[in-house]
Amino acid sequence: MAGKSKERKQARLILENGMVFTGIGFGADGESIGEVVFNTGMTGYQEILTDPSYCGQIVTMTYPLIGNYGVNVEDVESRKPYVRGFVVREFSAVDSHYKSMNNLEKYLKDNNIIGISEIDTRKLTKEIRSEGTMKAVLTTLDDDVSTVLEKLKTPLPRNQIEEVTTPTAYRCPGEGRRVVAMDFGMKSGVVRSLLARNCDVIVVPATTTAEEILAWQPHGVMLSNGPGDPEDAPYAVEALQKLIGKVPVFGICLGHQLIGLACGAKTEKLRFGHRGVNHPVRNIRTGKVAITSQNHGYVVQPGSLESTDLRLTHVNQNDDTVEGMAHKKHPVFSVQYHPEARPGPDDSDDLFDEFMQMMDEVKEGRWVPNA
Repeated sequence: MAGKSKERKQARLILENGMVFTGIGFGADGESIGEVVFNTGMTGYQEILTDPSYCGQIVTMTYPLIGNYGVNVEDVESRKPYVRGFVVREFSAVDSHYKSMNNLEKYLKDNNIIGISEIDTRKLTKEIRSEGTMKAVLTTLDDDVSTVLEKLKTPLPRNQIEEVTTPTAYRCPGEGRRVVAMDFGMKSGVVRSLLARNCDVIVVPATTTAEEILAWQPHGVMLSNGPGDPEDAPYAVEALQKLIGKVPVFGICLGHQLIGLACGAKTEKLRFGHRGVNHPVRNIRTGKVAITSQNHGYVVQPGSLESTDLRLTHVNQNDDTVEGMAHKKHPVFSVQYHPEARPGPDDSDDLFDEFMQMMDEVKEGRWVPNA
């Protein structure tokens, strides 16, 4: 272990298929249950830890050394970390970066998150790719494996959006276009991208009704990323069905999936999801390929678009999954990936500019459907 300075406690990651990984614990002690997933990013662990889309999940980093640049106040993407556990190959107890204000171990301990290091993360990742994401227990306790596996027979909670959304509406003032942002687990990068374009941003809870949103007299509505299965948010689908056609809408990740459901498409769960910062996505109209940041376990079923008013705009170059859609009749578009990219490349940042243009065209009566 890099920078090992004290005797550390044994920890175990126990998968629901019975596989056990034994390593060294860091951060908090105790036991945590969640869905184990992996992220292929080489950097950005602080943004990953504070991405609400990971709520309910035990995150494995495939990059072998984690913690070496510490943590700071600039790279957080929400009010606190929401992961259920953190799995790494090698944990650095010593941080070395001019922005570092704390080390990763203390950060995890302060937020009651268990970490485990010194396990074969490549083997774990291959197991997830083969078997799919699965439930797991991360523990520093001494319970026998059979006892732990009994706990994994209980279904995981499905109220993650409720846990991560803002409890009340709040405003981030700007002098430009007014955008109501529905917070399903929104990263700070989304708000930053809107404020950078001088938008007047109103962030509202996930359960906000269409009538309440329209009362703000917005120029557009932003649908954020978030955790879990989009079918667990029927209230958002109902709101969207009333908003589409009345105001321009731009959706990201979970927001993209909710647009699909609101328009009659279907969603499905991927075997192990897309989580990383190097996923190639092709724009069907231009043929241009962008390298994107992604974090999702669900996608819109491509075949289900045929019976809707949605058209496919972007596809994943690796597996042909749906990465972007646009409405044929109304000013609505969405992407499955993260144009705000924290962490990740900024290839797709101009999607926010497209949203600005759409709002202006609708306001000025110049928007024309592009079926």
